Amino acid sequence: MKNTLLTLAFAFAVNTISAQTETAEKKPVDFNQWSIELAGGLNKPQRPMTSGYSTSLISPYVVDLGVRYMVNNKFGFKADFGYNSFQGKNESIDFDTKYYRVNLQGVANLGRIMSFETWTKTIGLLGHAGFGLSFLERKDPSYLKDRMGNFMAGITGQIKLTNRIALTGDFTTILNAKQGLAFDGASTSSTRGFGGILFNGTAGITVYLGKNAKHADWVIDNDDRFAAIDARFTAVENRMIDSDNDGVANYLDIEADTPAGAMVDTKGRSIDKNSNGVADETEAYVLKNFENKSDGTQVSSFNDQIRNTINSGYICTYFDFNVAKPNNTSTEGIDYILTYLRNNPTASVDIIGHADEVGRSSYNDKLSNARATNVKNILLKANIDASRLNVIAAGEDTSVDKDSDGARKLVRKVTFKIK
Repeated sequence: MKNTLLTLAFAFAVNTISAQTETAEKKPVDFNQWSIELAGGLNKPQRPMTSGYSTSLISPYVVDLGVRYMVNNKFGFKADFGYNSFQGKNESIDFDTKYYRVNLQGVANLGRIMSFETWTKTIGLLGHAGFGLSFLERKDPSYLKDRMGNFMAGITGQIKLTNRIALTGDFTTILNAKQGLAFDGASTSSTRGFGGILFNGTAGITVYLGKNAKHADWVIDNDDRFAAIDARFTAVENRMIDSDNDGVANYLDIEADTPAGAMVDTKGRSIDKNSNGVADETEAYVLKNFENKSDGTQVSSFNDQIRNTINSGYICTYFDFNVAKPNNTSTEGIDYILTYLRNNPTASVDIIGHADEVGRSSYNDKLSNARATNVKNILLKANIDASRLNVIAAGEDTSVDKDSDGARKLVRKVTFKIK
């Protein structure tokens, strides 16, 4: 058993040094590393004990106070102080001795090493081992004392209550070297090696110190990387949303409001083989239901239907109050006219500017002309010949209530008339 404990201590030291080297090469830690530990409980001195002297099977009491520093989330150091009181039980000769120790230990976070996080976020396990000095004394009937070295090793269970506090339960074995006085203080011993054995069992509390959210005890390797991966998956899922259900994800969909069931290309645009600005499915429906009456007589062509829609004022572009440039939300009307003119190279268009009744009529005439002229300039820049574009300033539109702000928005516009 002694060889096993010494091997464990050596492994702690090697792993701690290795952890320090690795940490030096990594980025600064973003977790707390310091903690204070206080525990109390029961003890059982095993040997040496003088014949006729004994303690209860589990006897009070022991107090431990420690300060721990974690190099990373798996390995660290611990400096601690311990106090034990030994007293005889009923069948024993009466005695009262005190035992003090101070130790420097290596600590291994077994919870992280064994990946406890795969099944729990609140239960942890620490292993600790190290060397120190001990002092044993008996004051009555005569003052006796003994100084010795010690080796200790133990296991500490943890239950995390908050990011700052954890409950602990610990079992520790202490081996005293060159212990010359029995634990009861009634006799001396000639044992030179690690002959003294003491068991401690305690319950306590750990308080984590530092400005970060978590302590090293509860930090999971690659936690940030996994969070980043989750964020990327979420972003991909969001990009793959298809709001108009046309089979094309939003981030690729140029035409975001395609009617449900419409045939679209790889960019989500309604298929328009004859490039007349109308989806083929819509055009086929109109031709089927409106171009030929049931009695066989011919009505206007589909192109005439589009022209009538434009000339009736359904296609227009709007302007903000006292502004001559179209607002960003209503340029679709200009796009529609541009498509029509390109598909009908012999057609020309009147560009008719309007204004509301706020202000002087002469000013509104100029404003309506400026609005129509700006729309003309947009079409010119799209390579529509100037001879096909005619500007008309219609001035004030008196068809709505001039005291209604909402109504006035409807007449601050440019309409079109195909010729």
